[in-house]
Amino acid sequence: MIIARIETFPLRIPFRAGASHGPSPTTLGHPPAVDSLLVRVTTDDGLEGWGEAFGFEATPLARRAVLELIAPLCTGQDASRIGPLMRSVQQRLQVFGRAGTVLHALSAVDTALWDIAGKAAGLPLHRLLGGAGGDDLPCYASLDPHGDPDRVREAVSGAVGAGFAIIKLHERDVPAVQAAREAAGPDVTLMLDVNCPWSVSQALARAAELRESRLAWLEEPLWPPEDYEGLARLRAACGIPLAAGENVATLLDFNRLMAAGAVDFVQPSVIKIGGVSELSRIFPVAAARGVTVMPHTFYHGPGLLAAIHVTAALGTEESLVEWRYSDLEAWPYGKEIAPAGGRIPVPQGPGLGIDPDLAAIRPYLRS
Repeated sequence: MIIARIETFPLRIPFRAGASHGPSPTTLGHPPAVDSLLVRVTTDDGLEGWGEAFGFEATPLARRAVLELIAPLCTGQDASRIGPLMRSVQQRLQVFGRAGTVLHALSAVDTALWDIAGKAAGLPLHRLLGGAGGDDLPCYASLDPHGDPDRVREAVSGAVGAGFAIIKLHERDVPAVQAAREAAGPDVTLMLDVNCPWSVSQALARAAELRESRLAWLEEPLWPPEDYEGLARLRAACGIPLAAGENVATLLDFNRLMAAGAVDFVQPSVIKIGGVSELSRIFPVAAARGVTVMPHTFYHGPGLLAAIHVTAALGTEESLVEWRYSDLEAWPYGKEIAPAGGRIPVPQGPGLGIDPDLAAIRPYLRS
């Protein structure tokens, strides 16, 4: 089972015109669309595996890293020896750093190889990883940024109407969060991701204003995000549980984050950290430290499926799947993986369980 070909599929999928729960253009500074990079690995015996690299505006860079750096090192290698191959590639490419675009690109190839491994074994990935399996997992609606309190109310009401009892906001202003709580009512769980804006003193002041909104967690409150000691000081004093990890790259760094006592919830992103291989290592380390893993999956492609499978195999009862609650013109899997009633299905087919619908996404391919 030899790797014969590695291909990239850069996508740009816009939001539907007049989308009721897309981001406000004023919060992004440009007309909203979602860029992503899908990767397909094909073996000499015809098996295909799919992965996803973190992209957004850097999608062209991730694509070049796949095609020019990683594919030459992987083509012709044994697809079944995932661990040794990924370690070898990481060692060869360590001169470019142990985080960032190269690791994002490698994440896609790693995930695609695990997809192939499941297909070769005739098992869904969660079973291949030793999980007992289940039909679905609890998930939460992760909203786009809106800024305006009225738009926040509309988005939260829409998510509640769609059956979500757990919702994450991407806002920074207290009035927007207060509007969300008003729209959600007292029984809906709210989390807040602020994407690394504040110093420790600023975060403490803002947390005092946010306490009345009863947040289940405050996510990535500090700049720089690798200030683990600052996170630990904030956690001890702010009165709101903390979550972080989207910008953490390796198992060693996750271990440092948790060893610092910096977080209540750790959030590895499978399309940033090295794929299924690395995500699978983080769950047991977090369990040993009493920290709940809440994978970051603000995307709809193979990375989402990979996180669902690993969570189904290795997660705890507290683990949740993040569902990007965005009104896009198309999704890589159509409606096959859409949540219902606040739960998301665990695919039961071999590997990741579902292949992207190429006919549906072809209009959104970029050259």
